[in-house]
Amino acid sequence: MVVQGSADARVGVQLEPFLHQVGGHMSVMKYDEHTVCKPLVSREQRFYESLPLAMKRFTPQYKGTITVHLWKDSQGHLSLVANPLKENQEPFKVSAESAAVAIWQALQQTTSGSGSARILTQLACPAKESGSPAKAALRPESHLSAQVSSRLEDAGGNQAEKKSFNPWGLHCHQAHLTRLRTEFPEDRRHRFLLLENVVSPYTHPCILDLKMGTRQHGDDASEEKKARHMKKCAQSTSARLGVRICGMQVYQTDKKHFLCRDKYYGRKLSVDGFRQALYQFLHNGTHLRAELLEPILRQLQALLAVIRSQSSYRFYSSSLLIIYDGQEPSERTSGSLRPQEAAQVAHSSSPGGLAKVDIRMIDFAHTTYKGSWNEHTTYDGPDPGYIFGLENLIGILQDIQEGQ
Repeated sequence: MVVQGSADARVGVQLEPFLHQVGGHMSVMKYDEHTVCKPLVSREQRFYESLPLAMKRFTPQYKGTITVHLWKDSQGHLSLVANPLKENQEPFKVSAESAAVAIWQALQQTTSGSGSARILTQLACPAKESGSPAKAALRPESHLSAQVSSRLEDAGGNQAEKKSFNPWGLHCHQAHLTRLRTEFPEDRRHRFLLLENVVSPYTHPCILDLKMGTRQHGDDASEEKKARHMKKCAQSTSARLGVRICGMQVYQTDKKHFLCRDKYYGRKLSVDGFRQALYQFLHNGTHLRAELLEPILRQLQALLAVIRSQSSYRFYSSSLLIIYDGQEPSERTSGSLRPQEAAQVAHSSSPGGLAKVDIRMIDFAHTTYKGSWNEHTTYDGPDPGYIFGLENLIGILQDIQEGQ
């Protein structure tokens, strides 16, 4: 479904790979500074359109849908182009300042076919670590291949700080483009969901993607898929804690780049390893960001109250994002406040706050609830698996807060 370059094809919005996607398998794209988009799943769209008011503060804002097609420019670079919204009818342009476009084009120039997929897979998988678990938990890892890094250096041979990125989004983007090219006719148009970019307020967004609940398969899963997901849960912390890590990026202030973990790392963690990973998520390479624990716990407890009040909802295979800014306030500003005051300011989402913390539920393609369209199975009461996971997550973070 490749549309060759033409005057008509250039009227639209070029979607960029979202470089802060840390988990999942479906490609998330950047529409503009405050909006991302993803392939539309009808069940997820209906969830956003009928979202209970109490849950809106814990989910991305739903902004509607757009039509998307695959486009190839004169140099052979592949892009996804969206028909613009009414307020944006101008032709798209490739910005020289766009890190996402520069990285993606570099990958297309240095790799092709299976080679491209191989490089992206290598980028997405963490390096092997040695030594004790405690030391390994705080060891930064490099996640840029030589092929890509060499094309992103400035004239002095230095890699700009803003070019640090999480490779998982590129991995998902490559897989999505491959699927579109091989499985769909050339004239096929696709619908995408438009959602709030929940990390746009952050300079260096530190993101933890947690797969919530003790069960991950939807009611419509085949027996083979059901067995596969049940095995993953049984072999991971999903069964024992009701939560497992699906992806993570933590800004390391000493190295000036993100330390990245993927879903394969999360699946292998023991309960103790999961605890260490949560500690690592709050560690910037030099010290623990202890001032963030109180606002994170407050928001998790508020979410727990909301989930307990939602009867019949089952959030199968959904994720929970914990987000904060890896750029700390200046020592002069933060040093002028007592710890209790700093925690209160950190909890605030106001522009003048020292730190921002956000908790968001995402990925509702398998969510079911009473009254949803074409549902054959309904449930009573709140989601027990999700509640179990939240309670354990809160307990572990409280242990970290108390120094255990």
